[in-house]
Amino acid sequence: MATTDATSWVRALRASHDRLAGIVAGLDGDGLRARSYDTEWSVADVLSHLGSGAEIFSRYLEAGLTGGDPPSLDDFKPVWDTWNALSPQEQASRAVTADEAFTARAESLTPEQRAAFHVTLFGRMPVDLAGALGMRLSEHALHTWDIAVALDPAARVAPDAVDLLVDRLPALAGFLGKQAPAPVAVAVTTTGPARSFTLDTGGVTLAPAGADDASAASLALPAEAFLRLVYGRLDDADGLTASGVTLPELKAVFPGF
Repeated sequence: MATTDATSWVRALRASHDRLAGIVAGLDGDGLRARSYDTEWSVADVLSHLGSGAEIFSRYLEAGLTGGDPPSLDDFKPVWDTWNALSPQEQASRAVTADEAFTARAESLTPEQRAAFHVTLFGRMPVDLAGALGMRLSEHALHTWDIAVALDPAARVAPDAVDLLVDRLPALAGFLGKQAPAPVAVAVTTTGPARSFTLDTGGVTLAPAGADDASAASLALPAEAFLRLVYGRLDDADGLTASGVTLPELKAVFPGF
C-alpha cells in the first residue's frame, strides 16, 4: 500500500480541534442543549459523538502504530453508551479533552512512525496514517460545522479541511449516496479549490472528470458547498448554478447521516 504524507492532515486536524475548542468555550448550559444542524442532536450530542470518536480513533491510532488488533464494531457500543450517559456539560468538557489527546498524539509521531503506520478501519478499510486521519477529519470538520452553523448561519466548513476533503469525495459518494429515481450524469465543477468531477446519480458514483465523459446535466458551486451537499448538509449555496438537475434532486441523492 502506497503511503501518503500525513502532515497536511495532522495540521488540519489541529486547526479543526482548535476551532471546536473555541466554540465550546463560549457555550453555557442552554447553548449545549440547543439544537445543532442535525435536528435530532443537540450541540452536546454532537460533542458526545466527537468525544467518543476521539476515543475510538485513539485506539485505531495505537493499533496502527503497534500492529495490535484495532477496535471491532462491537467495541464501539460501550464507548457510545459511556458518553451518552454523561451530562451535557461533561460531554462538552470531556470531548475537548479527548480530542486534544488524540490530536496531540497524532502530532507527536515521528516520520518513521508515520511512514510505517497501517490499520484496518471498521473491519474493511486498510489505510495509512493519512487515510485514518482523513476519516477523522471528515467527521470532525463536518460535525464542528454542525455546531458552528447553529450559532452563526453564515458559518462554513474550514477552508483547509475543504482543500483536503474534496478529493476524498469520490471514495465516499457511493457510501453516502442513494440512487436517484431518474438517474443522470452530472458534470460537476467546483471553485476553491477548482475540481472537475462526473457524478452518476444512478450508481451512485463520483469520479474525476474524463475528456470523453458524456453528461446530460451540470452543476457548478464552491467546493465547500459540494462537500456539504455530499454529506447531506446543503440547504442552499451562494454561487451555485445547475442545468438539467435541481438542488432538491441532488439532496435526495445525498440525504445525509
